[in-house]
Amino acid sequence: NFFMGLSIGANVLVARYFGAKNDKDLSETVHTAMMLSIYSGIILTIIGVLCAKQILIWMQTPEAGLGLATVYLRIYFLGMTATMIYNFGSAILRAVGDTKRPLYYLFAAGIVNVILNLIFVIGFKLSVMGVAIATVISQCISAFLILKCMVHESGSIRLDLRNLGINKEKFIKIVQIGLPASLQGVIFSLSNVVIQSSVNSFGEITVAGNSAAANIEGFVYVAMNSLYQAAISFTGQNVGAGKYERVNRILYTAEACVIVVGLVLGNGALFFGRQLLSIYTENPAVIDTGMKRMNVIARTYALCGMMDVMVGSLRGLGYSVMPMIVSLIGACGLRLLWIFTFFRIYEQFHTPQSLYLTYPVSWIITICAHVVCFVIVRRRISRRLKTQSMAQ
Repeated sequence: NFFMGLSIGANVLVARYFGAKNDKDLSETVHTAMMLSIYSGIILTIIGVLCAKQILIWMQTPEAGLGLATVYLRIYFLGMTATMIYNFGSAILRAVGDTKRPLYYLFAAGIVNVILNLIFVIGFKLSVMGVAIATVISQCISAFLILKCMVHESGSIRLDLRNLGINKEKFIKIVQIGLPASLQGVIFSLSNVVIQSSVNSFGEITVAGNSAAANIEGFVYVAMNSLYQAAISFTGQNVGAGKYERVNRILYTAEACVIVVGLVLGNGALFFGRQLLSIYTENPAVIDTGMKRMNVIARTYALCGMMDVMVGSLRGLGYSVMPMIVSLIGACGLRLLWIFTFFRIYEQFHTPQSLYLTYPVSWIITICAHVVCFVIVRRRISRRLKTQSMAQ
């Protein structure tokens, strides 16, 4: 999440230079971002391989699953460089309006992943190791395809491997925009680790049901996240082109779309919840546990999408610190406060359901705070533009 935050910085910068038709700065940003993706992948691989088991122990992973979880995580981290190359590359393509090719490459890699899972797990009996190896291979395929695309691209987003390197000025700008998103991602992950640790304390049935439900919700989240990415790219492009009058309309359109996507897919997942959960397990107790989570989170998941789109609009405008602070206090802070107070002190609140309820409550509070921030930012920008117009 830390390095994914930096990819958001690259996305905003590329979109801004693309909108301003500034080819030189655009090319320097592309090469800096892709070099940064390689460095970040290497760092993540080293940390992940060395620390996988200890991290899982800190998360109170049940002893029965610790060995297999460690094997999976270590192999998974071997593919981190490929993952970062794909994510930074796709962020660059999305910033200039190309959302189809990253999707095609991910789709192709996903098909390979499924086929290799069947071969390694069923054919070669490699169990969890086979799943992890299949994942890494599919990540490498998506990275290769995105690199091939960018190398053969025309214009300023074309990637020349000989020019890969870190441009100091562009790196600083990427960090200025992306670092707050990175810190937010890290703290969000840490808060989720605390929440997962709390879930782990209820035993293997609850862990299995929670994980299965979270996987299903992940499909809904990815769909909503695409609107967040669109809000960043469209806002950044129009800021670069100086068309600030379009910013509000972009936000309203993205919010309307994410509400529809969240409500339809979230409640659709809940409606077919038992059938979907049965893909992961045949244990009725696990399915019941998964449904309890989905009944709270999937039902209200559109709120999460609304919150993210607000953040995307603010980041596209170049304001990254403000949404970071609001999100950390509103989303992470409230959840952690609940866990360390009521959840642990009072027995009636020491249930998985009370943990799940912290999500929609924190989303609503954070959305309201982001709306206030957006209004403040737009007024600030309007005053600045008016002052510049009068000076001219």
